[in-house]
Amino acid sequence: MDRKLAAILAADVVGYSTMMERDEAGTHQRVRAGHKELFEPTVTRHHGTIFKLMGDGLLAEFSSVVEAMECAVSLQRGLAERNASLPKDQRVEVRIGVNLGEVIVEGDDRFGEGVNIAARLEQLAEPGGIWVSAKVAREVEKKLAFGFQSMGLRKVKNIAEPVEAYRVTTDGKAKPMRTSRSRSRLPVVATFLVLVLTVTAVLAWWQFYGTKREIGQGGIPTVAVLPFKNMSGDTTLDNFSDGMTDNLISMLAGVTELKILSHSSSFVYKDKPTDVRRIGQELNVAYVIEGSIWKETDRLRITAQLIDARTGENLWAEKFDRSGSNPLVIQDEAIERIIGTLGG
Repeated sequence: MDRKLAAILAADVVGYSTMMERDEAGTHQRVRAGHKELFEPTVTRHHGTIFKLMGDGLLAEFSSVVEAMECAVSLQRGLAERNASLPKDQRVEVRIGVNLGEVIVEGDDRFGEGVNIAARLEQLAEPGGIWVSAKVAREVEKKLAFGFQSMGLRKVKNIAEPVEAYRVTTDGKAKPMRTSRSRSRLPVVATFLVLVLTVTAVLAWWQFYGTKREIGQGGIPTVAVLPFKNMSGDTTLDNFSDGMTDNLISMLAGVTELKILSHSSSFVYKDKPTDVRRIGQELNVAYVIEGSIWKETDRLRITAQLIDARTGENLWAEKFDRSGSNPLVIQDEAIERIIGTLGG
């Protein structure tokens, strides 16, 4: 059995089944044209090889992780240009995941965890987005002009350990990630993530840290909820994002084990680059909750994460996918889930 280290790019068409049901012939033609005119030449230009081609996606291998990242960004930019002149129902959007890891070589095919993690990262990404593993982000952060937004540790299907994920930003708004000690501390973080699955363990954790960190009156941990970010580009979701933040602040204010900063303190940081450690110092808080909102057709994806404001370490993160026409119901469900996880 042959093995080697490779950068794997996984790409998948968003809403492919729905598009096929609505217009099978037209969808097939547009997707195939995208493969032939954009994906295949772009992968080749970056010295990659497509080793698996599906109806709604592909897997490609690169010997250079820098080439893989440049290819991923070129693909998303190329698709954006192609979609600009098309009606919304004819646009082809993809998610992309990139991982650096060991793969099993069998003829022209590739297998193993290196491939599986790339595929799982792609499934986490938003339409038009690129998510990468920590290995990829650390390898290329000083070599490319892209930014990397930490999305925390994610538990994904068929992968034993949580995957440390980063979202690629190309708009210059997010600062590049900083090299951290998370690799050596991964077993500790993974153990904590298992514990937070039970409310009892979460409450015990708060009580322990609440006595150790004399931040806030009576040693109660102080938390700032930063404004949730609208990542979809749909301005109609701005009010939803702000409402999500306000309601979460109000609900957490009723949790006696925590001290929550007010709306006016948190919203100073709206639409500004996030450096959690700096914010922790400025607001004198022990923890920060931040999140984001994405929209895909009639489905909302809400992410939330709890961060240690002293170290910048991501302590907990979760994703909520919700469908429906009542935004208040969606907000309440997500907020209840967050508060329940934190032991409220």
